[in-house]
Amino acid sequence: MTAVNGMSVDVRTSDGVADSYVAYPDDGAAHPGVLVIQDGFGLRPSLRSLADRIAAHGYTVLLPNAYYRHGRAPVIELPDFIDPGERPEIFQQVFPMIRELTPELLRSDVGAYLEWLAASPQVIAGKVGVTGYCMGARLAVLTAAMFPDRVAAVAGFHGGPLVTDTPDSPHLTLGNVTAELYFAHAGEDHHMTPEHIALFDKALDAAGVRHRTEVYEGAHHGYTQADTSAHDPEADERHYRELLALFDRNLRQ
Repeated sequence: MTAVNGMSVDVRTSDGVADSYVAYPDDGAAHPGVLVIQDGFGLRPSLRSLADRIAAHGYTVLLPNAYYRHGRAPVIELPDFIDPGERPEIFQQVFPMIRELTPELLRSDVGAYLEWLAASPQVIAGKVGVTGYCMGARLAVLTAAMFPDRVAAVAGFHGGPLVTDTPDSPHLTLGNVTAELYFAHAGEDHHMTPEHIALFDKALDAAGVRHRTEVYEGAHHGYTQADTSAHDPEADERHYRELLALFDRNLRQ
């Protein structure tokens, strides 16, 4: 892996400015673009480190603050180590912001993020990769369906909900997806039960989407997030291996 440059950038959207983090290899070359969609806790040091690790493998990575309408990150005060069992009020703070991210707002925001990547001198021309965590995995599926001509690969980790009874359920949008998808569900996750996973897989098959889904047995919701009580180092390393293999297959020219 190579050294990485990381810096804060502002991405202008139709509703304001999304404070973001960008990371790219320190080699003077342009690289394939990657969009990272945050988990529910938001843009913070551990997610910047995640972006750095992807970038070190040869990608230019944009990590926006999805809650920018409520202020610059950190939008809410977070401890260095997040244990939701001890700090249930954190969920009470983030849930309203999560619910505000409607498909309409997502389309507007992601359109701006993709335009920023396309205009960056650190990004080669062509389609990008997207990876999402927790709520970000749901948004990543919707992104692939909204921008099939811009997205080549999508990964989602301990994501949910991916199957709901609402008209904007991600599993109902898969007919628009042209990207290759990889989803790694947590074995211990009430957001994606075995029944949900089976329905999601059935929808992927019916849509003819190139995909692979796996269950990381024993892992809990949030297993990739190093600053939380759900972190699982073995599952986290597996996540990086699968994510980078997916991007290498689809983004290397």
